[in-house]
Amino acid sequence: MPAPRGIFGKVKGPRGAGGNLLAFALPGVDHSAMAQLTVPSPFGPLTLVETGGVLRRVEWGGGVSDPSPLLDEAARQLAAYFAGGRGGFDLPFDWGDGLNARVRRAMAAIPLGETRTYGQIAHAVGAPAQAVGQACGANPLPILIPCHRVVGTHGFGGFSAPGGVETKAALLRFEGALLI
Repeated sequence: MPAPRGIFGKVKGPRGAGGNLLAFALPGVDHSAMAQLTVPSPFGPLTLVETGGVLRRVEWGGGVSDPSPLLDEAARQLAAYFAGGRGGFDLPFDWGDGLNARVRRAMAAIPLGETRTYGQIAHAVGAPAQAVGQACGANPLPILIPCHRVVGTHGFGGFSAPGGVETKAALLRFEGALLI
């Protein structure tokens, strides 16, 4: 099976049998009840993962599809977002705990077409900017929880998707937050 391709070429990452991107087990989650759905996007295939009626993660790349009503709704909302008709998502997320949860909720509150700096988010959640950067990098639901809208004071900062900051810039251009 050929590797999935995104707008920046082949999607890179460790692969298992069948060429699918490998994912990591989530602690405390019954993986036997996990549902997945791979959906197309302008940035390559995205695999949505749900357990227990909650979206747990978005993986860059294709995977096995075993859909659920929640994943079908998430796919519908993502399609509307990519068609330019949606700025946020009304879905049950796994927000995480502690600082990760506070940072993820702050990221989700950033309006479409806008950005915030790591420092602004740090001030809002009462944590150091470096810890905010780490929480952004640990976001398991990219695009749905828009970590790409968090930037450095003098640059983009990082991005964990294939293509790194190029993908972050492409998402910001797509949303109208980056005009170059």
